[in-house]
Amino acid sequence: MRKKHTILIVGASGVVGAAALNHFASLPDWNVIALSRRFVNLPFLAQHISVDLTDRQACEQAASSLSEVTHIFYSALYELPELVAGWQDPRQMAVNEAMLRNLLDALAPVAKRLRHITLMQGTKAYGGHIEPAPVPAKESFPRHPHKNFYWLHEDLLRERQPKSAWTYTILRPQTVFGYSVFSPMNIVAAVGAYAVLQREQGLPLSFPGGGRYINGATDSRLIARAAEFAATHEIASNETYNVSNGDALVWQDIWASIAARFKMPVGEPVPLCLAENMPKHEKLWEHLVNKHDLASFALSEIISSSWEFTDRAFAHGAQYPADSVVSTIKLRKHGFTDCYDTEASLHDWLETMQKNRLLPR
Repeated sequence: MRKKHTILIVGASGVVGAAALNHFASLPDWNVIALSRRFVNLPFLAQHISVDLTDRQACEQAASSLSEVTHIFYSALYELPELVAGWQDPRQMAVNEAMLRNLLDALAPVAKRLRHITLMQGTKAYGGHIEPAPVPAKESFPRHPHKNFYWLHEDLLRERQPKSAWTYTILRPQTVFGYSVFSPMNIVAAVGAYAVLQREQGLPLSFPGGGRYINGATDSRLIARAAEFAATHEIASNETYNVSNGDALVWQDIWASIAARFKMPVGEPVPLCLAENMPKHEKLWEHLVNKHDLASFALSEIISSSWEFTDRAFAHGAQYPADSVVSTIKLRKHGFTDCYDTEASLHDWLETMQKNRLLPR
């Protein structure tokens, strides 16, 4: 039986894409197609298409099987190995723009039922990686004057939307909690791996970052629900929304609960650059994999560039980091009121990693 909607999850192997894949596959009126370069574990009845979005011809070939797509959830991302430096690198921006352009160009002649595109951005839209952003950051702010592939993506949609039958919605989450392997920005994996490596060395769980600051997080499941809202409510057409759990996050204040999860004492803070120091523990990780019968992934495969991302989230080297708070008032006023407890969210995903044998108990 033909279902009402067919959604294409682009970037389905990432933290955000995986959550969207599982969420939409659980809804009765949605067909789900996962698109990614790497294979993903598919929910029941979901389909997978392997495509390199940087390859224009490959996108055109894949499009022939995507004529029934009504919605796109776009979370594909190209990151350079030096994660933070890459955010301002013209090469990274050009590749990310080309990926979305290739997909849209390929689908335009065939996906005649396309009605909505959800596009992912993030809080870098407010320039917090360059200078302190106002608190709280609001969607109504003018664009921060820095180059970013977010603006290239957004301009591409703004240019095409008036001539198309589809609308779009842009979502801006904060630090995302979720589950994925090979993700360059999976802070849950980095926190869990750091803890068990410290424990194996007989060390307490010392906070490795900088000073205290108020931050926020977004459960990837919340992003998926917000995407469903955006895809099915006219009020969300051509709008931009901040998406966060709804509470606040100070890493030092939930650190003891992380230590308790791994049955570790909390140590005094010890500043440590994770990106420089943790990759040295590949041999120790191999030992942990054998000792606890974990899935056979190298530490570098599980973490990717997430050490560097976590250093930034922990404000490594900053004695007085700037608070990072976004307003979610607009999204709530428009009718989406879901939320997550951030500490519980972190533990949910650590538990998922343990169940899937990526982290030891």
